[in-house]
Amino acid sequence: MKLMLLGLLVFIGAHVFTTMRVARAGVVAKIGEGPYKGLYSLVSIAGLFLIGYGFAAWRAEGSPQLWYPPLWTKHLAILLMLFASICVIAAYPPTHIRVWLKHPMLVGVKIWALAHLLANGDLAGIILFTTVLAWAVWSRISMKWRPAPSYPAPKWVADGVAVAAGLVLFLLLAKLFHPYVIGLEVLPT
Repeated sequence: MKLMLLGLLVFIGAHVFTTMRVARAGVVAKIGEGPYKGLYSLVSIAGLFLIGYGFAAWRAEGSPQLWYPPLWTKHLAILLMLFASICVIAAYPPTHIRVWLKHPMLVGVKIWALAHLLANGDLAGIILFTTVLAWAVWSRISMKWRPAPSYPAPKWVADGVAVAAGLVLFLLLAKLFHPYVIGLEVLPT
C-alpha cells in the first residue's frame, strides 16, 4: 500500500508542479527546457513504476474487497477503455477530437479511471482509480487558469489515424498488457 501511495504522490506531485507556472519557469530558467522535460519524464515514469508495483503487491497481499461489481460493469469498462485509448492517442496529432475535447489526454485518463472503478471493488483499486480520477478532474479545471495552448489546424486524416491507433492501443492493452502484466484476461480469447 505504501509503495502505491508513494508512487501516486511522486507522479501527481510532478504533474501538479507543472501547473505552478512561476515555479516551473524558475526551474526551466535554471536548468533549461530540455533537462527539465527529461527530469519531469524520469520522475513521472518512476512514479508510474511505483504505482504499478505497489498496486500489484497490495493486491497480491490481499487487498480487501469492498464490493463485488456486477458482470455488466466489466463489459462497460471494456467499451469505455476503447474510447479512453482513442482519446489518449488523439492528444498528439492535429485532430478535431483534440479541438472538441480541449485536452483529450485528461479525458482519456478520466475515462480509464472511471472504467476501472466500475469493474473493480477492492480497496487498492478504489484508492488508485479514485485518486487518479480526482487528479485528472482537478488538472482539467486548473487548465482554465493557464494560457490556452496553440495547436496546428486539425485535419480529418489525423482523426482517422487517432482512431486507428487508439484501436491498436486498446488491443495491445487488452490482449498483451492486461493478461501478461496484470494477470487478468479482459477480452475473450
